[in-house]
Amino acid sequence: MAKKKVVKSLWSKSEVALLRKLFPSNSTAKVAAKLGRSLDTVKKKASRMGFKKSKKYMKSLGRT
Repeated sequence: MAKKKVVKSLWSKSEVALLRKLFPSNSTAKVAAKLGRSLDTVKKKASRMGFKKSKKYMKSLGRT
């Protein structure tokens, strides 16, 4: 059985800018939907770029 070929699409500058803007204060699932990318892809890209959720967002989830 043949393996599925994984197609890696590059991130455009505008996608990275949107990720930078939305990631700290929105759920990762919401950001992924807005970008049209998978949840895993968005998590990995944000991690590689050093993006973190804001303290305000984490507090809204009941985490500190």
